[in-house]
This record gives sequence, structure tokens and C-alpha cells, in this order.
Amino acid sequence: MTAIDETHDAVPGALVAPGGPGGLAAPGTASPPEDTVAEAAQTLKKAAEALRALQDPAGFWKGELETNVTMDAEDLLLRQFLGIRTDAQTRSSAKWIRANQREDGTWANFYGGPGDLSTTIEAYVALKLAGDSPDDDHMRRALAFVRNEGGLERARVFTKMWMALFGKWSWDELPVLPPELVFLPPRVPLNIYDFGCWARQTVVALTVVSAYRPCKDLGVDIEELRTGHPGPPRHPWWSVTGALERADLLARRYGRRPWRLVREAALREAERWIIERQEADGGWGGIQPPWVYSLMALHLRGYALTHPVMQAGIAGLEGFTIEDDKGRRLEACQSPVWDTALAIVGLSDAGVDRDDPALRRAARWLITQEVTVDGDWRVRRPSLAPGGWAFEFWNDHYPDVDDTAEVVLSLLRTNEDDGGAVERAVDWVLGMQCSDGGWAAFDVDNTRTLCRKLPFFDFGELIDPPSADVTAHVVEMLGVLRRRRARCEDRFATAMDRGVAWLLRAQERDGSWFGRWGANYIYGTGAVVPALVEAGVPASHPSIRRAVAWLETHQGDDGGWGEDLRSYDDPSWAGRGTSTASQTAWALLALLAADEGDGEAARRGVEFLSRTQLPNGTWDEPEFTGTGFPGAFYINYHLYRLVFPVAALGRFVDRDGAHG
Repeated sequence: MTAIDETHDAVPGALVAPGGPGGLAAPGTASPPEDTVAEAAQTLKKAAEALRALQDPAGFWKGELETNVTMDAEDLLLRQFLGIRTDAQTRSSAKWIRANQREDGTWANFYGGPGDLSTTIEAYVALKLAGDSPDDDHMRRALAFVRNEGGLERARVFTKMWMALFGKWSWDELPVLPPELVFLPPRVPLNIYDFGCWARQTVVALTVVSAYRPCKDLGVDIEELRTGHPGPPRHPWWSVTGALERADLLARRYGRRPWRLVREAALREAERWIIERQEADGGWGGIQPPWVYSLMALHLRGYALTHPVMQAGIAGLEGFTIEDDKGRRLEACQSPVWDTALAIVGLSDAGVDRDDPALRRAARWLITQEVTVDGDWRVRRPSLAPGGWAFEFWNDHYPDVDDTAEVVLSLLRTNEDDGGAVERAVDWVLGMQCSDGGWAAFDVDNTRTLCRKLPFFDFGELIDPPSADVTAHVVEMLGVLRRRRARCEDRFATAMDRGVAWLLRAQERDGSWFGRWGANYIYGTGAVVPALVEAGVPASHPSIRRAVAWLETHQGDDGGWGEDLRSYDDPSWAGRGTSTASQTAWALLALLAADEGDGEAARRGVEFLSRTQLPNGTWDEPEFTGTGFPGAFYINYHLYRLVFPVAALGRFVDRDGAHG
């Protein structure tokens, strides 16, 4: 019995026949007007040419990964802490920070979002470092917002910690992270492997920093950011969060007089752990937070700026820096592997031949990026052989399932010999399936929620449970492999059926799927529907029909789709927001997979893309449609506005599937 049979009756609405009661739409049948198809083909041609032109001579694609100004403010604060901040860097970073301030004086965590207190505080401090006067209009407006929101006292813990590094907040008023955590074995709650890999690397470095409680000279006064208001109240003592808050008080007392031998041993172990995970580009995990805190931790452990580890780390940050007429800004991460895989798939959908030099050059580059060494995933899968790909240029310790599935899908679109990389990757992905049948990004069964309740962490996701979008990409990969091979190995079929069952269980009551790594329900639905169909779920299946109905209901008046990132916090924003090219493409990918390419919704979506395309072949998309941490940290992938419309338009123009 397949997963489809097993879960059919368990899916809400599964007993309602397609097209019958309950509003389930039947697959579309009427063909779109010929002028729509012709215009779509012309739009596709221009977009594909624009995408081709962005390929690096080495073979990869890499779009800018834009986040918020905390990256730039903290870059200046790090350089102040290490004593390496220059006037030129400061002026250029300040230019970018000022350019992103809004009329109300605030800075937000994403384009068009609400003003954020902590982000505004960090931007304000960075501008004071740059010499901006509190009497300047833009500074007065920022300060008014900060004080109205409760001041530094109501900021996030991480913002207060940055201020504590310079004596502007008391370490005694911060929760502690004792370095002794590194000694806890994986089976014990709150060990470092309970945290998702991005948080794990940050936590280990922060245990060192918080143990030393440094106090450097900031060079400016920021007392005006204080209001004297009390901070957030403690939770009730009988709650888990409240109990951990009170346990933190005991940990603070221990931190003032730790067992010296144990503390020093823990610091040495944390130092060793950090050094072992430095990547070839000098960074940690290919992302800003552990990179910055690891540099500070090692500096506090006595590593001089001339030490090779420190030199490599500082130099590597320069590779994450973009400087142009807009100013200097730091990418929180870089996405060449992800971008390249998506570009191959998109161009293939656009009809580019499997032997095209651009695709083969990209495939050869991807093959060189295969991860063949062990990483932290071995903690829960000690006998699993390495394989797969990471997101970045260098992140061998943390390959991820999502990138690996997408790279496999892209390599299958070319005739390049992968040297066994695909087989190794598929074996690794199968070994990373979680116990409930889903897949997470970096780890297996990383689902203990206790660490979320620690008082130190009030910002961002800390664990890595299975998600619909990652699981969908793996299911799609397995479905394609099954279709392209003469036979499907039992282990493929079993894993895929479990993944399909997980996805059917994870569908929201309204017919959508939650998007962990993209915004949000449109992204999740746009990933899951094509995967289910590729895995053999018929387009007439009730779950598919409910998803189609949800997409049709949430189509904008302009024919596009858009979803504001506030949907992660407020359900009323689900599927609602300014229409964007990338989100419209995600919706179209789902509709096309569900045999709705000839329907009215798909026609209007395609016409939206054709109508809004810029003369250079791409689309204007200032909105952030990528997700780092739901509810906290968001991303504008500058290539999303191009790769996904190319894929969607390609599939629309070639609806008979000749290029699949």
C-alpha cells in the first residue's frame, strides 16, 4: 500500500470529491488566449537571456543576499571591538544604513515591515560611531521611536549583549551561557547539539564571550537610549520558561565564582570546537552570527589579530562585503550553490538543451562543490557516509538536505558526468530522513524545544525540525529519479512514500503548506504541489484540489501573488501582500503541476509577469521573499525575481512537458 492510500482518509476534506461540495476546484480545461502564450514566450526569452548573462565565468550564479542593517551595524561594532574599524569603512557603511531608514525614523527587518526596536537601536549606535549627531533630524526621529518603544531596556537580549561588550549594559543583567554546556553529551537536554547548526555555532562562541564579560571602549555615549523603564517581566515560576529564568539566576551566581579547573577546561574545549569548524574561507558556517562571535571568542582567548586564524576570519568577511554607490553592506550569507541549481532548473525549463555549454559549465562547478567530509550531522547518523552540498562557497561542516535535493534535480537536467556525486548525495539524503518521515535542513530529529525557552534566546529559531518545503524538494528529487530509471529501488520508494505521507499530514486546514525557508504559505504550497504530483499523487487528489483552491482565493487583483512576512506572526496576512515576481512564479509552479496551466488563474498570473517585466528582462522586487528565521530574520534573494519566473514561464509555454 502506498502512502497516498494510507493517508487519503486522514486528510481533511479527503472524502469530498474534486469539483463537488466544499469548493474543491476541478482541473482547468479552457486554453489561454494565443496572445497570452505568445507574450509569455517573449517574456521568457528576455528573462532567460538576462539569467544567462549573470553566469560567472567559473560556471556559477550568485545573486546578492540582502538582509537588514543589523549586519552592517554589527560589522562596525565588531571592528570597534577588535580595534580595526577605519573611517572609510565607517563612512561607507553609515551611508547604506542611512539609506535604509524610513520616514518614521525606524529601521525594519524587511522591506515594508514595521519598525523594529532592536534594529533601530543598533543602527542608531552605528551612526553615532560614524559621527552623526543626536540633534540631526534622522537621529532625532530614530531616538523618538526607541524611547517610545521602551528604550534599550526593552531591546532583544542580543542587542543588550552588544552594548554590554562596550560597558553600555551590565553583564549582570544578561542571562548567561556557561561554557560548561560543551561537556553535556547529546542525550542530555540543552546540550549543544539540541540547537540547530546555525544556533549551535553561535552558542559555543557566546559561551566564551559571556564567560569573559569583556568591556571595550565604544568611543561614544548612548545614554539617551535608556528610558529607565523596567525590562520585560519574568514568566510565572511554575512555567518552563519561568523555571529556566530562575535557573539562570543560579547560573549567574556560579559564573561569578566558577570552579576554575572546570571552567578553564570548558573554555579550552569550546576553543578547540570553534577552531575545528573554521572553513577554508576563514568563516564559520558561512553565516554572519557564528563568524562574528567566533572571532570575538578567539580574540578573548588570546588569539592576536596577526594569528592566521584571526587573519583568515577577518579577511573572509571582506569577501562577504558589497561596496558600490549605495554604500558598504555585509551579506549575512552567500548562496552560490542554491542559486546555481535553481538557474540550471530554470533554464532547462525554458528549453535550454541538456548539452548547452552554460548548463554543463554550471554542472561541472556544482560537482566541484560536493561535500565529502564529515560534519555535525554525524552525531545522530554516525555510520552515514558523507555526500551532498552546502548553500555557500565554503561550509563543509554543514551540508544541507535542501540544497542537496535541488542540486541533484539540476544535475539530472544536464548530460555532465557527475562522477558518482548524485548517488552519494541520494544515499546521504535518504540517511537524513527524520523518524516522522519528513526532512529537515541540516540535522535529523533536531526537535527538542526546551532550548527555545532559555532566557538568552528571544530572537530567531533555534531548532531544525522537518519542514514542508525541504521535505517537498526531497520527495520531488526521489520522484524524478524514479521516473528516469528503469526501476525504483525499494529504499527510494519507502522513503518517498513516508515523505508523501508526511506532506499530506502537514497540509494546513485551509489547503496551503507552511514555508519554513521562504515566504510563506505561497512558498510552501508552491514547493509541495509539484513534489506530490511528481511522486504520483494525481492532480485530482483532494489535497491538491484544496491547494489549488487556496491559491485561486489568494490571487491578487493584479493577477499576481504576494505574501507579507508578517504572516509568520499574524495569520490574517497568510497569502496576502504586494504581488511579486518570485511569489507569483511559486503559485504558477503549483498550478501548472496541478494541471491548471489552461485555467484563468494561471493565465492572469502569466500576464502579470509579462506586464511587469523590466526592459532588461528581470523584475523589480524590493520585497523580501526569503526566510532565515520565521518571525525574526528575512532575506531578499536578488536572483529569486529571475530564476523562478524563468522556470514558471518555461513550464507554461511548454505545457506538454517536452523539456522536463
